Amino acid sequence: MKTIASFLVRFYKVILVLWLAAAVIMGVFALKLPSMLEGDGFRMDGEYEQVEKELTSTFDFPESTIMMLFEKEKSQSEADFKETIGQTLAKAESLEAVSAIESPLNNPSLLKADTAYGLIHIDDKADDAAAVIDDLKQQIKGKEGIKLTGQPVISEDINEASQNDLKQAELIGLPVALLVLLLAFGTVTASVLPLIVGGITIVIGFGLLALIGKEVDLAIFILNIAPMVGLALSIDFSLLFINRYKEEFQKQSKTDALITTIMTAGHSILFSAVCVFIGLGSMLLIDIDIFKNVAIGGMVVISIAVLGSLTLLPALLYVLDKRIYKWRLLRTDKDTSGRWRAFAAAVMKRPVLITIAAIAILIAGVLPVKDMKLAIPTADALPKTFDSRIAYEKIEQEFMGENKSTIYAIAERKDGWLTEAGLEQMKKLTASFLSEKHVNEVDTVFSASNIKEPEQLAAALKQPQMKEQLRPAIKPFVRGEKLMIPIHLDVEANSDAAQTLARQWSDKNWPVSIQFGGHPKFNQEIYDEIFDKIGVILTIILLSTFVILMFAFRSIIIPLKAILMNVLGLTSTFGILVWLFQGGHFGLHEMDISLLLPVLVFSLVFGLSMDYEVFLISRIREYYLETGDNTYSTVEGLANTSKVITAAALIMIVITGAFAFTGVVPVKQIGIGIALAIAIDATIIRLLLVPSLMKLLGDWNWWYPFRTKSKQTKEL
Repeated sequence: MKTIASFLVRFYKVILVLWLAAAVIMGVFALKLPSMLEGDGFRMDGEYEQVEKELTSTFDFPESTIMMLFEKEKSQSEADFKETIGQTLAKAESLEAVSAIESPLNNPSLLKADTAYGLIHIDDKADDAAAVIDDLKQQIKGKEGIKLTGQPVISEDINEASQNDLKQAELIGLPVALLVLLLAFGTVTASVLPLIVGGITIVIGFGLLALIGKEVDLAIFILNIAPMVGLALSIDFSLLFINRYKEEFQKQSKTDALITTIMTAGHSILFSAVCVFIGLGSMLLIDIDIFKNVAIGGMVVISIAVLGSLTLLPALLYVLDKRIYKWRLLRTDKDTSGRWRAFAAAVMKRPVLITIAAIAILIAGVLPVKDMKLAIPTADALPKTFDSRIAYEKIEQEFMGENKSTIYAIAERKDGWLTEAGLEQMKKLTASFLSEKHVNEVDTVFSASNIKEPEQLAAALKQPQMKEQLRPAIKPFVRGEKLMIPIHLDVEANSDAAQTLARQWSDKNWPVSIQFGGHPKFNQEIYDEIFDKIGVILTIILLSTFVILMFAFRSIIIPLKAILMNVLGLTSTFGILVWLFQGGHFGLHEMDISLLLPVLVFSLVFGLSMDYEVFLISRIREYYLETGDNTYSTVEGLANTSKVITAAALIMIVITGAFAFTGVVPVKQIGIGIALAIAIDATIIRLLLVPSLMKLLGDWNWWYPFRTKSKQTKEL
């Protein structure tokens, strides 16, 4: 670290020029990122995806569908209402990318007395979908009672809402973060530096993600999550670095102060960043686009944040010299360590009581976790004011009904299906599906042709005239060697029952080759992929964190304590989130927890909270190596770091908590979740549990069996 520090001091001008050039070049690419984002990212290469491709390529299912909702106005007659539907859909059908229209005027199941909806099928190219949506919005602009929805419209609206949310979060978070920095540093110059580093981190990070987006499909949610993580970490790291630099600058020259800061605070920043990096990187194991996206986006901005904190920031500090104290607005030179010292001493006088009380509070937060309900975000990810959500929920309520879903089976038979043997096989498959609980109905060529017996249908198909008459009934189900069977269930697609059926059918040894799709299969694959990999991810995070902290602090007990406290704190956070969102408290609408939240918050915050652990314990260890007194070292470590750790935590809470005021629900939950977890870590864990457990364990905190006696004597 000393060699690196000396290099940075020597070539600070080159470093500044390189960062400026990178910011300008990447800024050009960063502007393109929002237009490259598409979908919610809940996609994986599985059986569902293969069946979807088969349905569109072989059975002519629409690749993408827009729904247009019509609601009859009070002043409209029934005839006028139907005329409006006909004229509007006729205009939509004239658009070049529209492949087909399903009108409620031709399909009674899409029409009720005062409500109807049409289906507009389009090509699956993003540009085609976006162009059609824009054209349709222009056509219905100013027309009351007509709204657009469907997955393409919802995705576009989530993108728009995400961009608006990012601006709103910045307008809330950055001014408050600047205020916290002013309270910490007192001068405008020192307070603005972390924001500069954070801003450059986001610009370069977005630019790199835009380049990555040319090769990898990036989800819409990355537009909020990447800057949330990057900005919070950049400011956090910069705050810790500048605080230590100012402390060292009072005792030595700026060159020596920078070198010492890089070797101490820089060392802590590097270790904590590695912990966060590993936590996010472990999500790459989950073969679902959104988790890979978040992992890639998070690792990109973390890498830039660390590089900025350890190269750009030192170079800026070197140039500023004593001007870092310029434009002072507040006096912050008052020594507050005395109050923190008294607080730490008070906690350590009653370690057993404090430990029991802190753990009891955390366990109280854990209790609601047992009621957690996870859901994949759909239209309900949007604010309630968006037309696409309003229209989707209206169509769902009026036409789709509750407790219904469909699994699509694609069966392949070498000798085809329209022989008597093939039809017999089809009949047996149908009977097998109908015998299952929760199966309401199975659509087949038998139901479509009104011929119930295989031998009768086989005989009819041998007659050319009858075969031609039966073609419209057979074509939707049979194409060559492939058979499509829609299986209608009386349970919702996200229910355990529907997912269990999809899983069991995929695992069953059928007499012919069968693959399954539909929303129940989609949900089953997503949930199974996460729950199958979560154990491996937790093992990687916990084990790697233990090894990193063990080598960082030369201790076995301290890493174990840190891991156990973090797990307890994060579980408590999840319990509070369940109480807040599923319970609908503090004005929040009742909603399930986004499936993304537990994995992301655990993977990210577990590393983030280590940021403060590393910074605090590093300082305690410095004193312990000087004195060999565990109690004294703990008190002094807390006294000299609590102010800056509290400020750093407050900034992290402000930056991530600002997303609580946004409209996209998964982002709101993630922002509140991270802010809550950091608040718990910086108060209950860092200020209460850490000192009380340090006191209770005494010199056992520093037990390290791999250290020889000579090394131990040298350290002390």
